[in-house]
Amino acid sequence: MKKVSVLICLFFAVITNTAFAQLNTPAPSPFSKVSQVVGLTEVEIAYSRPAMRGRGIYGDLVPYDKVWRTGANAATKISFSEPMEIEGKQLEAGEYSIFSIPGKNEWTIILNKDAKASTAQYDEAKDAARFTVNTQKSKMDHESFTIMFSDVKDNSAAINIAWENTVVQFSITDPDVDEKVMGQIKEQIPNAGNNDNVYFAAASYYYENDKDLQQAAEWIDKAVEINSEKFWVMHLQAKIHAKLNNNDKAKQAAEKSKELAQKAGNADYVKLNDKLLSSIK
Repeated sequence: MKKVSVLICLFFAVITNTAFAQLNTPAPSPFSKVSQVVGLTEVEIAYSRPAMRGRGIYGDLVPYDKVWRTGANAATKISFSEPMEIEGKQLEAGEYSIFSIPGKNEWTIILNKDAKASTAQYDEAKDAARFTVNTQKSKMDHESFTIMFSDVKDNSAAINIAWENTVVQFSITDPDVDEKVMGQIKEQIPNAGNNDNVYFAAASYYYENDKDLQQAAEWIDKAVEINSEKFWVMHLQAKIHAKLNNNDKAKQAAEKSKELAQKAGNADYVKLNDKLLSSIK
């Protein structure tokens, strides 16, 4: 009897292990995430990446002029940590699904408020934005479906969708970057005390965005007064004073920045200062 009980236990153990056994194999359309800070906003795209595998894609596997989930498996999703502007369309912070209607010469790109929607569940009434973009032919085939960021600037970037030999691109913009940064400067500068990083960041933003250079000079001079051992800070001081035609002060700052960069073993800043010194008359 005892032997029979043991055999029964072994039988159920085998059945149980078989029922729960799983093979771990490569996914035909592996999941991927790509993220990018655009302006001051975190943008993330989550999608699955089907491959060509010798198949014709647009007009065949992916029909023209029909709503497509823009990838494989679950809906492709895009999320923004702050309100954003896509091709001139205003969108609130949050998560959206990306659908598209591919055509031979142009695509309709759709951002839908239902982030979990599938093609079968797609509801046009929930569209948050819709716009058209022209197709571009790439010089090479993209074997795997790819979504990527490019042309990243201070407050904008481009999103590219590429597969087979077709690429579509659209713009994404953080529309309130300047307002946000100026608000931070207004709030933090009066309370900066001996925080040279705040003065440096404010001066850098003013210099890079063609704002009040006299004010930028005051802030960068304050940063150097607090800490005169940072070669990158002194290099900015040299650039600001050179732009204001304060050539003596610019040369002095550039020479000091070069000396500090040499001590730190930073060849890039040595070259930058040499180039700046050669441009100052």
